[in-house]
Amino acid sequence: MKDMALWNEGDWIAGIAVVVLGIFLAIGAKISIQKEPEFAGHPKGLYMLFFAEMWERFSYYGMRALLIFYLTKHWLFSDGNANLIYGAYTSLVYITPVLGGYLADRYLGQRKAVLFGGLLLAIGHSLMAVEGMHGVTDPLVKQADPAINVFWGALAFIIVGSGFLKANISVMVGQLYKLTDVRRDGAYTVFYMGINVGAAIGTILVGYLGETIGWGYGFGLAGIGMLLGLVVFVLGKGALNGAGEAPAPLTKSREMTLYGIGIAAVAVCWALVQYQSVIQNLLLVSGIALLGYVLYETFKLPKEPRERMFAVLFLISLNPLFWGLFEQAGGSMSLFTDRYVDRGATPASLFQSINPIYIILLAPLFAALWQWLGKRGMEPSAPAKFGLALAQMGLANLVLVWGAQAFGLAAMTPVLFVFLYYLLATTGELCLSPVGLSAMNRLAPSYLASLIMGAWFYMTAVGNFVAGKIGEATGGHGGEMSKEKLLEIYTMFGWISIGAAVAVLLVSPIVKRWMHLDTLEDRPETKAE
Repeated sequence: MKDMALWNEGDWIAGIAVVVLGIFLAIGAKISIQKEPEFAGHPKGLYMLFFAEMWERFSYYGMRALLIFYLTKHWLFSDGNANLIYGAYTSLVYITPVLGGYLADRYLGQRKAVLFGGLLLAIGHSLMAVEGMHGVTDPLVKQADPAINVFWGALAFIIVGSGFLKANISVMVGQLYKLTDVRRDGAYTVFYMGINVGAAIGTILVGYLGETIGWGYGFGLAGIGMLLGLVVFVLGKGALNGAGEAPAPLTKSREMTLYGIGIAAVAVCWALVQYQSVIQNLLLVSGIALLGYVLYETFKLPKEPRERMFAVLFLISLNPLFWGLFEQAGGSMSLFTDRYVDRGATPASLFQSINPIYIILLAPLFAALWQWLGKRGMEPSAPAKFGLALAQMGLANLVLVWGAQAFGLAAMTPVLFVFLYYLLATTGELCLSPVGLSAMNRLAPSYLASLIMGAWFYMTAVGNFVAGKIGEATGGHGGEMSKEKLLEIYTMFGWISIGAAVAVLLVSPIVKRWMHLDTLEDRPETKAE
């Protein structure tokens, strides 16, 4: 009877989750198919993209909330290996948009790229529900289980699907507006809120079902969320008003070839995610090549554009440290919350929803703050904001360490310090992520704009891989995380981040001068000489 009660509870909770998803689907579909060209002052295509991206983030972040626990509790990977797999997976998620964006810009168009990416994501999330044998510790026996290869395949489909969808759906938002339309910033704010609404709801629902009822329930719900996103996207095609179409007529054979490239990329990622050392070497070699090419193009520019590129490279170089610490949220921080935090009966995965909830609450306040300071000539420069971001991320680490040590290593850490950790990490994110994206667009010459945006996401990918290496270090030599070891690593990187923040703040006036903001708006379009 106990097992039957558990399954009844699972069916009941899953049913409520599906009802919630259905309500959001109905709202998105209604907006998408209504005849009026605009809704609430914006093209209705914006809201269609809002709902489509919300479902994609629902599925991605819901699955991310469970991944580290699935690796350690179901597949019984050591803490060190699980963190490294997590870092390899998230780093590839940020690299593949370079491929997806290139193919969409040159051949496929953003709309078909997003649709193809959504299909790959739906397949990947569905495959995550295949659990296989449980409790196998022998690596050879584990690798012989066919389900482990299904698992690697699921990650690969999600990686490549994100590559085709992630950047291209954001581009389509901008295509709904003229370049001079004053509603553009507001549109991206609405879209950004959709991302975080999806992330928060997905983390809560998928995480709860996965941890309390069964992995298949959680991952299955993530897959349903992605399918709902596809439904909204297909129904709302007419709302796009031609945005995201192919730049030139596309033959069926070429289109199939492009999809074939995507499937081939899935096979490559299936191999890469299993051999993390290969990813490390590829990041190193390709990073050096990318830096060399950017410098080659930079030194061909006149003085002011060249110095702006130096400022861009300085800002990009700070990504690995910040994201390496920030992305502990889905790795070592989740394991710490699960094992060493007094959280009552709340599943540990749900704490990953704190960050998107904070963003929803704080992003409008930060936008208003920068505007208020700007009117008074007091707004910090972009490099100074990056310094503040590193300081807050370092302080987040130290606050968590101080809280854990104050109550004793043998005692459970009060949950308050987890909320403080995520609060400081989120305010740091708001000082770096949107500011960095804006700086890349403003400072790069137009003919290098896509390359520089790719470099930004590339260094974010490096940061995610660094996160895996830091998480691996918290496992010590035995691969199993201890509270003492984690606090030691968090203390070290907390002070490193604060030290880097001080250095960045000291040099920020020089970097600000490199940006030449006083002549930025009036400069003529600059091309390589």
